[in-house]
Amino acid sequence: MAGSREKEKTYNGFEQGPIRPPSEANSLLIRITRNCPWNRCTFCPVYKGATFSLRSVNQVIQDIDDISRHINALRQMGNDYGQISREELNIYHTKLDVSELQAFQAAVNWFACGMQSAFLQDANSLIIKPKDLVEILRHLMKCFPWMDRITSYARSHTVARISDEDLKAFAQAGLNRIHIGLESGSDEVLKLVKKGVDKLTQIKAGQKVKKAGIELSEYVMPGLGGKRLSKIHALETADALNQINPDFIRLRTLAIPNSVALYDEYASGRFEKLTDVETAKELLLFLETLEGITSIIKSDHILNLFEEVEGKYPEDKDRITGVIRQFLEMDPHQRMLYQAGRRMGLFSRLSDLNNSSLVVRAEETCRQYGVDPENVDQVIDELMKRFI
Repeated sequence: MAGSREKEKTYNGFEQGPIRPPSEANSLLIRITRNCPWNRCTFCPVYKGATFSLRSVNQVIQDIDDISRHINALRQMGNDYGQISREELNIYHTKLDVSELQAFQAAVNWFACGMQSAFLQDANSLIIKPKDLVEILRHLMKCFPWMDRITSYARSHTVARISDEDLKAFAQAGLNRIHIGLESGSDEVLKLVKKGVDKLTQIKAGQKVKKAGIELSEYVMPGLGGKRLSKIHALETADALNQINPDFIRLRTLAIPNSVALYDEYASGRFEKLTDVETAKELLLFLETLEGITSIIKSDHILNLFEEVEGKYPEDKDRITGVIRQFLEMDPHQRMLYQAGRRMGLFSRLSDLNNSSLVVRAEETCRQYGVDPENVDQVIDELMKRFI
C-alpha cells in the first residue's frame, strides 16, 4: 500500500512551493515538482535561479499522509460545528516534532478553509510520469474523498504531448481543473517573451484538456506585446481562445519588476510598455473579438485595472465591454483618480467614483505623492511591482 511506505532517506519533511493561483487560496498545496522546467519567460520573476526537480512519488505520498494524520486529529478535536478549542490545539501542537510543524500548519489552515480542494505545485506538475500522477491523485482522493476539486498548473508544451488516454486517466483519478498560462496567442509575442511554445501548440493543448473532461483556466496577459504588438496580441489571443473555448479566461495585466529579463528591454526603450489607457483599449479589442465561446471571464488580481470585468460569454459581453468604454470616456482627471484609487486599494469598480469619501481619500493621496494625469502611469508602474 502506498500509504504504508517508509519515508525515503532523502525525505526532509512536508514541502510547499512559492505560489498558487488566487482562486486556490483555500486549497491544500501539495508539491509534486520543484520550480519550473522552462523558467525562461522574460516577464516572470518566479523560480529564477532555482533548479527544477521532480519529487518522488514516495515523498509526495508521505506529505499527503502527514496532512491526513493531522486532519484526522483535528476532526476528532472539533465539536459539531468543526470548532477546536485553543487549549486542545496547543496540547496537540506541543507533542509534535519540529519536522512536523509545517505539515501541521498546512493542515490547520486547510481545515479552517473547509477542506474542499487541493492544488498541485509547482509550475508544471503534469510533467511527471502519467502513472505517477495517477497514483498521487488516487491517494489524495483516498485520504480526502470529500474534496470537490484537484487542480494543477501546466505548460501547453507539456499537455500537448500527453496522450488523450492519460489525460482521461488524470480526470478519472480526480484531476478536474488545469491552469495554463497562455499569455498570448500571437507567435510574435510568444517568441518575444521566450514563452517556449507557439499558437498552434497552445490551441492543441487547450482542446486536449477540454476533450478529457477537465476544466480549463487559460491566463491572458494584457500588455505583453508592448505598443508595437498590441493589436496583434489582442486579435491573435482572442482567436486562439475562440478555438479552445476554455471554462475560464483569467486576466493578468503585465507588470515589469526590476528582477525580470523584460525589464532590461523596457529600461532601454526597446520594449514600450502600454499606459493604462492603451491597455484598456487593447483589452477592449480582445474582449470584443472573443466570439462563439461560453467562457467565464475572471479579473481576479490586483494587477488588473478593472475588477468588475467579469462575467460569462456571450450573455455578459456587452456589460463587460461597457465597463471599459465607460473608463475610456472619462476625462483625464477622473481616469487618473480611478487608476490611482484602484491600485491603492480604494476602488474596486468604476461606481466607487460616486463615493465621495473614497474620492476625497484618493484626491488627498494623489496630492501627497504628486500624482497627476501626466505621471500617473509612472507612479502606478512602481506600485504594481509590489503586487508580484
